[in-house]
Amino acid sequence: MQKTKIPWCDYTINPVKGICPMACPYCYARRMYKRFKWNPEIRWKPEQLLRLSVVPNGSRLFIGSTIELFHEKTIKHMDFILDCIKRTPHQTSILLTKKPENLARFSPFPDNCWVGVSVTTNGDMTNAYYGLSRVRAGTRFISAEPLLGQLGMDDHVNIREWLEWVIIGSQTQPVKHPNRKWVEEIISAADKASIPVFIKEPLASHYCIQRQEFPK
Repeated sequence: MQKTKIPWCDYTINPVKGICPMACPYCYARRMYKRFKWNPEIRWKPEQLLRLSVVPNGSRLFIGSTIELFHEKTIKHMDFILDCIKRTPHQTSILLTKKPENLARFSPFPDNCWVGVSVTTNGDMTNAYYGLSRVRAGTRFISAEPLLGQLGMDDHVNIREWLEWVIIGSQTQPVKHPNRKWVEEIISAADKASIPVFIKEPLASHYCIQRQEFPK
């Protein structure tokens, strides 16, 4: 477990180690594995989850920050992970996936579990809707980081029925900021639906849009 610089959470916990099988070209974790020659083998480290109970009450913990937990190579551990989350209701555990088609089998998620889907372009939004609209969780959200294209949130009706939070961020290492219009369209759609928006740095400073809102 590590105290993290990710501004929307307090700690990261990785009970599954190894290089992420999703192989996204912008993935910072894959670059770190290759740069530092870390062991790329996917392996189960359940003892990491014991730390859920030792952080200050009310902490937000991002579980699986360096690997896709809902991938076919890792999903077998989700029942154990969710049981540990349920046993620590005084913490908020956050899960983020690029495999939203695999979420429904674990619904309902514990009330203290926030479940999100990574989206980068409009093409990802249909999958996010399909995944999140079929689950119950403490909070359902999308993370548009890196935002690589227009999301077209106005094209997805009734977003308030399946979406409760939006995160927006730029690509990093190297930094590539999205078009300002794409960002403003997301904010506008979220505001119309009364959905809180969290804009990460350095995007927030680049466009002077300071929004760091959390779900209620």
